[in-house]
Amino acid sequence: MGRLPYSAISGMVRGLMGREGAHMSDNLAELQNLVLKHCTRSTVTTAIPELTLYRAEAVSEPIPFVFEPRVYVIVQGSKQVMLRDRVFDYDASHYLVTAVDLPVAGCITQASPEHPYLALCLALDPVQIAELLLVVNEQQVDPNQACIMGMGLSPLNAGIIDPLLRLMKLLDQPEDIPILKPLIVRELLYRLLQGDQGCALRQIATAGSTLSQINRAIHWISQHYVESFDISRAARVAGMGLSTFHRHFRVATNMSPLQYRTQLRLQEARRRMVSENVDAAEAAFAVGYESPSQFSREYRRMFGRPPAKDALCVRADQLSERNSARPLYVHQTHCD
Repeated sequence: MGRLPYSAISGMVRGLMGREGAHMSDNLAELQNLVLKHCTRSTVTTAIPELTLYRAEAVSEPIPFVFEPRVYVIVQGSKQVMLRDRVFDYDASHYLVTAVDLPVAGCITQASPEHPYLALCLALDPVQIAELLLVVNEQQVDPNQACIMGMGLSPLNAGIIDPLLRLMKLLDQPEDIPILKPLIVRELLYRLLQGDQGCALRQIATAGSTLSQINRAIHWISQHYVESFDISRAARVAGMGLSTFHRHFRVATNMSPLQYRTQLRLQEARRRMVSENVDAAEAAFAVGYESPSQFSREYRRMFGRPPAKDALCVRADQLSERNSARPLYVHQTHCD
């Protein structure tokens, strides 16, 4: 129970003909079974620390969270991720790569108790990517190369599925993890570098590249978003002039630096109101707002409801989910 028919999985790769298509379909079906077996809760951090599994049995409303550098693969169901006005719809026929931390909203668009949403994500380490680039003698990234968006969607292929399947199989052979995991992850990174998202991964792993500079500023903003700071400070962290920084930051994140800071502030304020049961004024002050009216206005614009009402509704939804014993889909902060 819970597994889509083999024919449905095969349909996702009908564009690949012959032996290669059959091999990919078989591996997708096996990967789906393994995720179903090992992911018995909404979120499972596996014996492989970089690998996290997700499961949900119902569609969801958009949930704000921060995507960290990861490769995400859905093996059953579908999802929509919104990066402000950019929308990414994907399912078991695509993989999603994020190269920098991005505040997004995501909702599951296809899931049921009989056929739950199943997904996995693998953390991406820029140091490992940089080491691999040296070994394969990749051409160095031109520091003057234009910045690109830090999130991208590509068609799933056998080069991605095969190492992911072998990585999942290690969960049934934990004694092999210390030896085989590094080799399999290295292969997967190599395949990602060869694919459509390889350019973004090469940039974040190359010191001095435009995306690497923007990534430094993103980390700095993430550590100082509560403060009232001039964006020129973030530009200096990136090593760019102010106008250049604004232009490249928007390309990488689809938002301005101030909009990025606002997203982080509002997400943290919501978390405090829901998880710690603090009131709106206290949450606003804790994340750096000096004006309660500005906080309420921006909060409502982002979440669609006034702060107090939204927090009450979210807590009620969570209670309802727990009482119905149905897994609630929420990305954990360590693997957003």
